[in-house]
Amino acid sequence: ELGTFSGYSALCMAEGLEDDAQLHTFEIFDEMEDFLRQWIDGSPYGHRVVLHIGDALQLLPQMQEEWDLAFIDADKRQYVEYYQLVLPQMKKGGLIVVDNTLWYGHVLDNHPRESDLQTRGVQQFNDLVAKDERVEKVILPIRDGLTLIRVK
Repeated sequence: ELGTFSGYSALCMAEGLEDDAQLHTFEIFDEMEDFLRQWIDGSPYGHRVVLHIGDALQLLPQMQEEWDLAFIDADKRQYVEYYQLVLPQMKKGGLIVVDNTLWYGHVLDNHPRESDLQTRGVQQFNDLVAKDERVEKVILPIRDGLTLIRVK
């Protein structure tokens, strides 16, 4: 999981894992660590969660892992970089789930403000994935958009 935020989604996913499975979650803001650890440590599924504090773009390449599932919900300006980093580490048939891909409808704006880097990031990500023939993909129009990407 790229982008832990409150830890809610990490713990929800951890609940569905086998007892000996692990979910790695990356949070860039070190000031969140104490807050996150209290929820993770207090959960009956916390033993399945490995919290990494730091930039996933730097930490993930060092891990040399192959992933079944990736959940991207971090800095929207870097969605393209996250996708390009995660895709080669995915197992065939693996699933990448990306949140906020409709971005409050702003992705439909052909000319977002120059300062709206998050909208531009989500637009660039959506365009990249739409053209990527290595994957099957669909955007679910649930709330703010959820893209499911299956690796061929």
